[in-house]
Amino acid sequence: MPDLTLSDLPDSSVSPFLCLTIAPARVIRGEGILAEMGSAIAHLGQRPLLVSGSKTQPLVRSQLLPILQTQGRQPAQATYGQDCSEAGLAALRQAAADHQADWVIGVGGGKALDAAKLLAHQLQLPIVTIPTSGATCAAWTALANIYSDQGGFLYDVALAHCPDLLVLDYRLIQTAPLRTLKAGIGDAIAKWYEASVSSGHSEQTLMIAAVQQARVLRDILLQKSLAALQQPGSPIWREVVDACVLMAGMIGGLGGAQCRTVAAHAVHNGLTHLPASHEMLHGEKVAYGILVQLRLEEMVQGNGLATTARQQLLKFYSEIGLPKNLAELGLSEISIADLQQAAEIACNPHSDIHRLPFKVEPTQLMAAMISTTAPCQPMKIQEAGSRSQEPEALPPSSPILHPFGEVQS
Repeated sequence: MPDLTLSDLPDSSVSPFLCLTIAPARVIRGEGILAEMGSAIAHLGQRPLLVSGSKTQPLVRSQLLPILQTQGRQPAQATYGQDCSEAGLAALRQAAADHQADWVIGVGGGKALDAAKLLAHQLQLPIVTIPTSGATCAAWTALANIYSDQGGFLYDVALAHCPDLLVLDYRLIQTAPLRTLKAGIGDAIAKWYEASVSSGHSEQTLMIAAVQQARVLRDILLQKSLAALQQPGSPIWREVVDACVLMAGMIGGLGGAQCRTVAAHAVHNGLTHLPASHEMLHGEKVAYGILVQLRLEEMVQGNGLATTARQQLLKFYSEIGLPKNLAELGLSEISIADLQQAAEIACNPHSDIHRLPFKVEPTQLMAAMISTTAPCQPMKIQEAGSRSQEPEALPPSSPILHPFGEVQS
């Protein structure tokens, strides 16, 4: 089932009502629209707290503060710190209390938006998200990731609702480095490879819808990403931005956690505990994690479709500049101990990697992590306690249930 939240409902222990957190209440998008958003934003309250990172504070001061002050509002600024961490959130709650904030505006990348959303969730305040890059779908989702003060992923929090308003200003997104959109493509395209393996055979209506939207998202990105990166600001570039920021978030809302993250994100989570990986963006690590997941499917299951999909992605990554192996993640000198640490964290009992239809041991994951660019001959590792077998014959392709769909040249 999708992520379902019983949020502040009376007698929730016996209530039959389940709340879907699928989409923001409003999404406003356009070229240079931020300057025109005064009345749309300001109706949510009188004393907004603007949450951003330190790099985004000049933008907040020069653009948002004047807009809000023109509307007669009394804004204040606060930074989330280095990461969306428990310590940073405690400081934000204090800043909100000191300002007597009655709503929150998140401005920035994924961690800034996650911090702002979680702050609003904890204080039960309205929230506006304004992404400054196409690197993630955090502006859309009812989800926030919590990291340690050292930058290691700890856990995620399902929020009561998606943002009250999402403002997507293409002119603002275009000011971000092109690398951020490449990372967004890596994060978004993972939706298909993770959703199809965890939920591709579900008969639930919304899960089928989410998986098929993930398939459409994959095709959009495979077909349009290269041209979009070559033509920033163009119509095709805006379509790819929409795919990464909006459509990817909608898929997670429809399908929920089961459909949203599997091994690719688990690999990301493990890598965040290695300081050497902190220079890489979230979507870059997730993109590499897709190759690791496909490699696992080849090695553990002998899955020939996974082999073909991995080869297709390797070609795509080469074209647009996403990392294909540990060396391209800046981890060419990673030690066996560090690799084992990342693999063990990725395989912890609560990890999303266990949504795969087979058991994964850290040693198997390590083998997959160092062989993402291996030649196109699938081999099978004998699973613990089981006899190695040839893969069963695949059923005929189905437009709804087939886990990989048509492979495009």
